[in-house]
Amino acid sequence: MKLVAIDLDGTLLSSNLSISEENLTAIREAQNEGNIIMICSGRAPESIRELLDEYDLACPFAASNGTVVVIEGEKPKYISMNKQNMLEAAEILESYGVPYKLYTNDGIWMPEDWSAKVRSALHSNPELAKCLLESEYKQFIEQPKRTDNNRYFRHIQDVINRGDLSVQKFFILQFNQHTRKEIMEQLENIAGIAVTTSGDYNIEIMDEKGNKGYGLKAVAKHYNIPLEQTIAIGDNFNDVPMLEAAGLSVAMGNAEPEVKEMCDIVTRTNDEHGVAHAIRQFVL
Repeated sequence: MKLVAIDLDGTLLSSNLSISEENLTAIREAQNEGNIIMICSGRAPESIRELLDEYDLACPFAASNGTVVVIEGEKPKYISMNKQNMLEAAEILESYGVPYKLYTNDGIWMPEDWSAKVRSALHSNPELAKCLLESEYKQFIEQPKRTDNNRYFRHIQDVINRGDLSVQKFFILQFNQHTRKEIMEQLENIAGIAVTTSGDYNIEIMDEKGNKGYGLKAVAKHYNIPLEQTIAIGDNFNDVPMLEAAGLSVAMGNAEPEVKEMCDIVTRTNDEHGVAHAIRQFVL
């Protein structure tokens, strides 16, 4: 029995954000042979559940960069940020006026002026704003509807001070690369948090103990699978902890150059069914 931990965006999902029939078939064949397939993503639990339901896939997953581990029949395991770290991070982010979301045990929380903050952030990189299609621009600045999974706050203290709410991840948008680097450097000075990124225009922070490597290890332990029998497949910097933890690390053909360099194997791209290719090469 092997455990295969698979990232979503840029890995299992093609550029049009769908799972190809080739990838689905390989996953199901691996499961039918008794292997465990898990999803390990920066997405919120609700988003991962929705995707798995859409494709009728049943598998454990680690959400919010591994800080929420969900295994059927078990209570979810959370690695949450402490109040002091959240306040310190929020103070830095508020000083820059950047848009950010909080991934919590009760949905995603964002500031009431989310749309205005995103619009302002986009204008910090006029060249990018010019390159965006009208539909892409609207998608960026659209104020998400208030739902059970999308909530709003006026002051972050209102979220932090709620006793029933725990925060697993901050997701931050910043389109100016110089400012993004500045913010990341300041956040890295906060003791006890991990700073990473999953794309050119975002920053993600969690408790230092929470990452995709933790998610992989938690699921491997549950199923009594030695780490030597685990495989991780990813493409970006937030995948590094699980790639380091796995017995075999596989970078996508479209992965960041640094990620490719640190991995054992480089497979095909996410638009060439790289996940299916890796599963057939190393599992089936």
